Amino acid sequence: MFKKENGWRAFTTFLDDGRICLTNITAERALRGVALGRKSWLFASSERGGERTAAMYILTVRAKMNDIDPQAWLADVLAPFPQPRGSYKALLLKS
Repeated sequence: MFKKENGWRAFTTFLDDGRICLTNITAERALRGVALGRKSWLFASSERGGERTAAMYILTVRAKMNDIDPQAWLADVLAPFPQPRGSYKALLLKS
């Protein structure tokens, strides 16, 4: 493990710099959404659907990284677009 020239120094860096975290729990917590959503993303139904899902995921993660509520941000972005007439249920039933 420490055969490289600076192996031990790199390993003990967290002792000198308090900003460096000893655990990787933050990274694991960040990946939790990816792991939980994996099964749901199987139903993207096509390559194009998968690309759209990935784009939405990226936008959501970027909003969270910038301390922005993704749901509020998306509602604000979509507000200027025209709303469909009638209810969504009626649109789904016609399909």
